[in-house]
Amino acid sequence: MEDFVGRKNLIPRDRMRELTKRSDLRGWIQTISHFGAILLAGFGLYYTLNTEGVSQWWAVPFFIALGVLLNFLFAAQHEYNHYTAFKTRWLNDVFNRITGFIQLYPRDYERWYHFEHHRHTQDWDNDPELISRGGPYTLGSYLPYLLGLTYWTGRIQRLFIVASGKTAHYFTEKQKQKVVAEHRWHLAGYALVAAASVYLESWAAVIYWIGPMFATKVFQNVQNVTEHTGLTHLQDTVHNTRTIKTWWIFRWMAWNMQYHTAHHTFPAVPFYNLPALHAELVKHAGYEPPTTGYLAFQYRFIRQLIKAPETRDGVAEIDSATAQVEPAE
Repeated sequence: MEDFVGRKNLIPRDRMRELTKRSDLRGWIQTISHFGAILLAGFGLYYTLNTEGVSQWWAVPFFIALGVLLNFLFAAQHEYNHYTAFKTRWLNDVFNRITGFIQLYPRDYERWYHFEHHRHTQDWDNDPELISRGGPYTLGSYLPYLLGLTYWTGRIQRLFIVASGKTAHYFTEKQKQKVVAEHRWHLAGYALVAAASVYLESWAAVIYWIGPMFATKVFQNVQNVTEHTGLTHLQDTVHNTRTIKTWWIFRWMAWNMQYHTAHHTFPAVPFYNLPALHAELVKHAGYEPPTTGYLAFQYRFIRQLIKAPETRDGVAEIDSATAQVEPAE
């Protein structure tokens, strides 16, 4: 990924070569632990729902845990997308297809969509994450998205829109053909799951997949919206991207994407090296990038929206007297 908004002169080349080394072992450890946790939560949900003498109220924490783990597979898909989870390239492709199907987010579309996000981070006219919002947040548009309501309706609508042949302007003709076919295959796969569920008279797909994933999107959306929302739209990732302070279990679930400033500034670095990369970034920049906690950001941003809609300019959370803003190279 050469053509992106970031920095190329901040960390010494030798150190960057060390940090960009990929590892199949580290990728397998994270992948197995995440999918293993999903299986354990799913088994816990099944056991509490189907065992006599066990109150079905015990199913609630397993339902929530399963949904949260399924939603954070978005972080896994993101890492496979960058080809940084595994050193072996095809392993990234295989798991990217799997997570894309689970997330209702076809792999090729998300890959090129995400590249445009890196290429034009925080550019209202070209960053697809901003374009898909339709403009700055108001309280009325933000809360339904945060809770997952408009997130999932938008995701499902996009499946049908792209399958009908309509794609974004930044796709090449070859890419357009591929993502349209990909969306049609996804819809066929989901239809097959639905047909099998009806034939077998089974609610398993709803209980162990769609239901918990849709109901708990808010837990992963607090990650998504905190990464860039409300920051400056200056084309410098050290200033337009946040780092998020949280507990280790959330860093594990999100594949270290809380170190989002480090990731956006040097997207070729694998997730398991992001803590070290963050330390190097702070060391060589001489200051902390914009940093907050999940709840601190939500409290501040929702209070702001109560007063007035989000501005198109955003704000700079680094004091200009402390740090000079340099143009990205």
